[in-house]
Amino acid sequence: MPKTSQVLTSPLQGTIVAPIYNYTEEQQAQINALKEYAATLQLPEDDPYYPWELRFLDMPDTIPRYMRAAKWKLEDAKRRIEKTMQWRREFKPDLIPPEEVRIESETGKIILNGFDKEGRPILYMRPGRENTQTSPRQLRHLVWWLERAKDLMPSGQESLVIIIDYKTTTLRTNPSISVARKVLTILQQHYVETLGRAIVVNLPPLLNFFYKGISPFLDPVTRDKMRFNPNLLELIPKEHLDADFGGDYEYEFEPITYWEQIVSKCRIAPDGTRLLEGSASPELSHRSSNSTLVPQTNIGDQKQSVLSTVNPVSEAISTH
Repeated sequence: MPKTSQVLTSPLQGTIVAPIYNYTEEQQAQINALKEYAATLQLPEDDPYYPWELRFLDMPDTIPRYMRAAKWKLEDAKRRIEKTMQWRREFKPDLIPPEEVRIESETGKIILNGFDKEGRPILYMRPGRENTQTSPRQLRHLVWWLERAKDLMPSGQESLVIIIDYKTTTLRTNPSISVARKVLTILQQHYVETLGRAIVVNLPPLLNFFYKGISPFLDPVTRDKMRFNPNLLELIPKEHLDADFGGDYEYEFEPITYWEQIVSKCRIAPDGTRLLEGSASPELSHRSSNSTLVPQTNIGDQKQSVLSTVNPVSEAISTH
């Protein structure tokens, strides 16, 4: 396959998304109970962040993910989703302006590209390409990519794959244990059930201490999803696996075209909101033909879906 800078933003044709979750009547009742509880926590409709909070809660996977993470214990699920809503209000992960974090992307230390055999988007992390000093912006850059992975998930898919490649990583470029703890907190507490697989490759013996250091902060679910140096071709189609890891996909990273492709595909406006489909103008809309961006589902009987509520949501977004 010839070298290319074209980003793979959809799964290989014929991919069957997995796992697909089917819920019992009892589990569905608990999901509905958590939906009702989440509706009581929402911001007032005149708050500028209200439509984005509603968008998050309206996604068909949000409430079920929190119930699964809580092992179907409703009170635990309530605490978990309340904490995440508080975090999202402060962090506003769905409204990070691209230019705020673009400098962090210039070396390709985090690349979203391709899908595994079950339709999970792949997020490559290469600590050896670190190009900035430790700062809150690094965490916002990571979260920006987690949100873009959510954007690109095919219908029915709820998780992603993270491949951490330690090739060329040194003690200087490897993140500190304190930074890793913050990353784990975000992943484990606010993107529950979103990590499908965590794959570590090319880990030098010198950095074994790093995983020993973060091991106490790994919850059992995350630990079970980690694999060290597996055969990636068993998990990822060769057409979607980067040639650096034994695949046929000869991807050549070029920062400008890469960034433009992702921003365009996900329709991210300069202020972090969303562009109207088919428009390059800053006119914004909550609507999308991509069901992974703004899926249609209801949170509580008193709340209409973002997709069916045009004027209030549009006005709220435009005033942001």
